[in-house]
Amino acid sequence: QVQLVESGGGLVQPGGSLTLSCAYSGPIFRFARMGWYRQAPGKQRELVAEITPGGSTNYADSVKGRFTISRDNAKNMVYLQMNSLKPEDTAVYYCKSNIGTNWGQGTQVTVSS
Repeated sequence: QVQLVESGGGLVQPGGSLTLSCAYSGPIFRFARMGWYRQAPGKQRELVAEITPGGSTNYADSVKGRFTISRDNAKNMVYLQMNSLKPEDTAVYYCKSNIGTNWGQGTQVTVSS
C-alpha cells in the first residue's frame, strides 16, 4: 500500500518560487515512476511533471523551463521546484506513483499579488 504526503505549498507572488515535497511510503520507491499533478478549481487534474526510476523527466508544455522535478531514492522523496510562478499555476498539487492507486491529500499553491 503506497501512501503519499505532499507539503510545501503556500501563497506566493507572481514571479516567485516554491518547492514542493512528497514523502513516499510503500514498496520499493526506487522502482516507482513518480509524477506531480495539479487540479485548479473547475478543471480536470493534469500531469505537470514526471520522473522515471532512472531519473528521466518529462514536463507539461505549460511548465517547461520553470519547473524541475527531482527525486531522492535514499529518502523516498520527490520534489518539485517551481520558479517564475504565474497566477495560472494556482492549484492543488498532488504527487502520484505508478505503484498503487492512492493519492495524497495534496498541497495548495496560490500565486497572487
